[in-house]
Amino acid sequence: MKAMLKRIFLVIFILGILTAISAFIHIQPQFGKLPSGERLERIKKSPHFKDGEFHNFSETPTIAEGHSFWGELYEAVFKQNPNGIPHQGIPAIKTDLKILPADKDYIVWFGHSSALLHLNGKNILTDPVFSDNASPIPSSVPAFQGTAIYSVDDLPEIDYVVISHDHYDHLDYKTIKALQPKVKKVICGLGVGEDFEYWGYPKDKIVELDWFEKYQDPNGALIFNTEPARHQSGRGFTQNQTLWASYVIQSKDKNYFVSGDGGFDKHFEQIGNKYKNIDLAIMEDGQYDKAWHFVHNLPEEIIKASKYLHAKRILPYHNSKFNLAKHDWNTPLNALTTLAKKEKIPVLTPKIGEVVYPDDSLQRFTEWWKK
Repeated sequence: MKAMLKRIFLVIFILGILTAISAFIHIQPQFGKLPSGERLERIKKSPHFKDGEFHNFSETPTIAEGHSFWGELYEAVFKQNPNGIPHQGIPAIKTDLKILPADKDYIVWFGHSSALLHLNGKNILTDPVFSDNASPIPSSVPAFQGTAIYSVDDLPEIDYVVISHDHYDHLDYKTIKALQPKVKKVICGLGVGEDFEYWGYPKDKIVELDWFEKYQDPNGALIFNTEPARHQSGRGFTQNQTLWASYVIQSKDKNYFVSGDGGFDKHFEQIGNKYKNIDLAIMEDGQYDKAWHFVHNLPEEIIKASKYLHAKRILPYHNSKFNLAKHDWNTPLNALTTLAKKEKIPVLTPKIGEVVYPDDSLQRFTEWWKK
């Protein structure tokens, strides 16, 4: 009888803890809000939304065969890699973004997946995270020393914020709130607009797209094509209620691919066949592991994907700012550049804040992560 009572009290205690956590999530704005109303009705009509959630083209387990969730959790908690975080500050350049030439195309990477693309006179900001950490929990997942040198105040006016998905290292509450006065339009996957509205953005500023839909700049300067990615989404207990995506941004006579997060699948070949060539592929390279390669490309898969895309050059991102995987902090750039040299695929490796001019084929970059 006593043993049974203990079990009952233990179950009640666990349920109480889970209820408290759930209540905390619901009252804290950084956790966002699940789609509802007209937005949810539109989601239900998507061919990619089935049985109450979004799906990839291929079955996508979070953990690959031969690995276990509990094993991965144990390693994450108890087996910290001493080289997962750099032992000294990351070299970075503080560029005055407000005086860069308006008549030239350029790209400035801010670490991880945040970048400013100035294309055909328009400013595009991808997955902006300018907080000191990439988590809803204060002080957790801190930025590497020397990488958080930019703030929203440093940015020019932004024509388009482009969001690949709603994970915390890609959609940051504090950054999005601070950006609001500077942003003209937000482009995101289905459902992600619920967070923006919840955080104060007017509905007419938000453009939500399903895979294979597109948005054209009213002046004809750019076309944003929403393409598939193989990933997941969610900011709370309920997962995959919003859509993850990659993008092909067409500017003048060039195609720019922005991968977002995701593992290898047939969509890369489909995108390559559709656009014939990609002038620059901004590709996720980092925070990967063989245990979860279905949702994050390994370096050899990035090379394979770039070939299917017919990419002329690669600019790797999703690295060098946050420690979210088991590999050394500089392994992604070491591995990708080594493989790319063998395949004779040019890789652009700017420092954080260094200006990239995509029309300048002679521009060169140092292997700064090796120093």
